[in-house]
Amino acid sequence: MIPDMKRIFSLLIFALVCVCAHAQTRYAGGDISMLPKYEQHNSAYKDVNGQKIDNLLRWFISECGWNTFRVRIFVNPSGTDPSLCQDLSYVTALGKRIKDAGAFFMLDFHYSDTWVDATHIQAPEAWKNLNASEMATQVGTYTREVLTTLNEAGATPDLVQVGNEIMYGLCGIQVHPYAKASDDWEGYTGLLRAGCNAVRELCPNAHIIIHTDRPGNTDYNRYFYQKLIDNNVDYDIIGLSYYPFWHGYPTAEQVKSKSDKNHLVRSVNQLATDFPDKRVHIVECAYNFQYWPTQGVNYDTQDVWPATPAGQYNFVKDLVDALLPLENVDGISYWFPEEAGNGDDTNWSTSKGTVIHTWLNRGFWDENKSTTGHAINRTGAPSGGQTAADVCAPYYLGTFARSAGEGISRTPAGTTAEKQLRGQQLIIRKGGQDYDLLGRPMAR
Repeated sequence: MIPDMKRIFSLLIFALVCVCAHAQTRYAGGDISMLPKYEQHNSAYKDVNGQKIDNLLRWFISECGWNTFRVRIFVNPSGTDPSLCQDLSYVTALGKRIKDAGAFFMLDFHYSDTWVDATHIQAPEAWKNLNASEMATQVGTYTREVLTTLNEAGATPDLVQVGNEIMYGLCGIQVHPYAKASDDWEGYTGLLRAGCNAVRELCPNAHIIIHTDRPGNTDYNRYFYQKLIDNNVDYDIIGLSYYPFWHGYPTAEQVKSKSDKNHLVRSVNQLATDFPDKRVHIVECAYNFQYWPTQGVNYDTQDVWPATPAGQYNFVKDLVDALLPLENVDGISYWFPEEAGNGDDTNWSTSKGTVIHTWLNRGFWDENKSTTGHAINRTGAPSGGQTAADVCAPYYLGTFARSAGEGISRTPAGTTAEKQLRGQQLIIRKGGQDYDLLGRPMAR
């Protein structure tokens, strides 16, 4: 076989192996970075039947079938925003809880002291005077330090985002998803290589995610991710943010009468064509259940999903149903599902105890607390043979993982399975056999 043909054949085999390996698991869950703060400030949650939830993390796993939880990390979180609290000690404790519960832990490196997204690419204050080469060294060193701490604490991440919404740059180094003379792709991809190499070294079994935020633009995606190939960035999963008020509708059916024909499924299918060796994970998605957003909205999708609990539920259902048939889609993570107002012991005059300043109205619970806790958003009470997944979004989201033969539904069918704790890990006991939450038999 001639050398070029050998290389092509090897790449095809590698792509097939990657796809087959990843096809074993679908990830479903959410970013719960604020959960410890809500717990600290006595926020109580209620389930679809109005019963108080004793442990929300465990409930997401055992009742909804979620198997993956994301946590963001900042270098030195600072400022007046109370939601900037995820330093290394905070993340280590929450990551260990996730792992002890038997779920997958997704770590989201921001490589900043504050929020990073398409319009904010600032380096941490302590790194801001470094040149590109020095910055890459620092990214690698910091990533290793974080992962070493997590490994030693029993909180080894299973998936790692090297950057958060980084299509336009990272640590002050700017790029664009289209040709622009001022872009520093060499410096930028040097940062990514340093971060990814550190993950490979410290967490060789973790899947690496490169996360961007223009999910519907096939040209942008092709340009950006091809640049990563050209610059030898080693990663596994294309991570996308998807918020319909910014990014449009999931399917062709929903855009058939619109002038903008781009939609999420079309884009994900194009990614499968352009980058067949990469999986796709929707690492952020959310929808308002009240108070339609007024700033920066690109699409008014209320014609399909009104800003109501029912609209939020139907958004989640439509998204899961649209992505289930796509073989390259690896997972869905809902952003900030635990949102429930400001914290139930907030002092409004002093702001003491405040969990968040501004309600986003995208979580799964009403911000207004009753004496027993926050009511879950639902379309109604299950009736006529319905299950909780027929009326509540977090329950339905879990079907994405279960659809691949994973999750609780893989254990023997029936309602007599008994949930138990083994140490800190939830297990299911059925017919004398123990199963983990991915449905795998466990030794007694």
